[in-house]
Amino acid sequence: MIIRQFLAWTQHSSAARRAEAAGSLARAYLYGGLGAEIAWEAEAALLALLDDPSSLVRRALAEACAGCATAPRTLIVALAGDQADIAALVLSRSPVLGDADLVDGVAIGCLTVRRAIAGRANLSAGVAGAIAEIGEAPALVALARNRSARITTGSLMRMVERHGGKAAVREAILTRPNLPLEVRQSITTRLAEALSAFAVSSGWLTPARSARASREAQERATLAFSAEAHPIDLARLVTHLKTQGQLNAGLLLRAILSGHMAFAEAALADLSGLPLRRVAGLMQEGSTAAFAALHRKAGLSPVLLPAFGAALSAWREAGQGAIVSAGASLSRLMIERALTACETMPFAEAQGVMALLARFEAEAARDEARVLARELAADAVRADALRIENEILDGEWREAQRLVTQGPVAEAAPRVEADPMAKPATAAAVAQAEAPEADQPRTDPVGVILDALPDAILAEFQGSREHAHKLTVEVVLDAIPEALVASYRADRERIAA
Repeated sequence: MIIRQFLAWTQHSSAARRAEAAGSLARAYLYGGLGAEIAWEAEAALLALLDDPSSLVRRALAEACAGCATAPRTLIVALAGDQADIAALVLSRSPVLGDADLVDGVAIGCLTVRRAIAGRANLSAGVAGAIAEIGEAPALVALARNRSARITTGSLMRMVERHGGKAAVREAILTRPNLPLEVRQSITTRLAEALSAFAVSSGWLTPARSARASREAQERATLAFSAEAHPIDLARLVTHLKTQGQLNAGLLLRAILSGHMAFAEAALADLSGLPLRRVAGLMQEGSTAAFAALHRKAGLSPVLLPAFGAALSAWREAGQGAIVSAGASLSRLMIERALTACETMPFAEAQGVMALLARFEAEAARDEARVLARELAADAVRADALRIENEILDGEWREAQRLVTQGPVAEAAPRVEADPMAKPATAAAVAQAEAPEADQPRTDPVGVILDALPDAILAEFQGSREHAHKLTVEVVLDAIPEALVASYRADRERIAA
């Protein structure tokens, strides 16, 4: 009876009043503990309210039912198919909806709906894959920033492939923890492409020069973020680079010249088909013939063999630990050895390798100059800080000395002759005169000055005096012959006995 009266009342009320009543009815149904018969009527009334022409009523229903696991599924599914702002409320929160409902929402929804689903807690890999496949860039940003979402490597790669040219998408993906190396490599590739296109469109570089600079910067970044990677992750990265056609001789040579032997070993093992341990052993051995066989099996050009061999020889002579990759920094020692090895080759064969090594040498020199400049700047900052600190301490010490030696001296009180006609001193005056010295204010000049000094300066002054006294005693004791000191100590012990 009450539900019938409620429905009759809603037909003649304003939209705002109907929305308020709909929310109250939904909360009463969900949390009010209604009886079975009344609950059945309330559910029917809630479903009837879905036909209300005002979106305020349906929004009130969505807000009341979105987070409840016991909400009627028919009601939630109907609200999920409503207009975008109402559907987003239940699609982002309702535990009643399953993965099939969410995938359907992604497929038929708009940007608002997809972004709401992308931010849903504990999003499954299937729903995340659907968003990665058809979602807009803002939806992909929301998905990447959802730390509870389970996103597979394939979905991340698809996101980079579709919208990797947008900076917001790249930044959101890069903030995810434990990001696979192949995803980082794909983001690096898209960023390099964007920078190269911008440089060419601005007229700063020619297309050929821009492409080469982009490729070398990409190779440097690849070695930098894979420096401490696990061997399994390195193997996956190498496979990805090989699939994308980016595992070239220049990257291998850069890896060896920068001391990144783990990457070089993984790359040569993938190219040659040999086990990783076997490849590592061949690189660490000093056999030129063995490494030449590995070089041929990996399909590398014979022109590069002298450079590879000389670099590895320098690495082994340095102890295999003295030249360690610092991100992607190149070793000038290894580059110089490689250049020397290529000088005896015919110019027609060696010009490409020599040009590549020359660029590597210039890059290594610039890296060393940057490190030196940072160190010099840091030393200058430390020197300035030390100088300022010394100036402050010196100024405080000089001020303390000035206060002690040149401070104002209290004027001597004039001598007053006893006046026979003067009145006798009062009891208070006598008590003050007879009071202990500690209870009266200090009138001596040195005491007044010492009381006015800060505690830190006074402590430093007293410490310096004690140190000077100690030094004086040590000097005096050093001037007394040891025989006389021993005789004095023997006399003291005999008297004490």
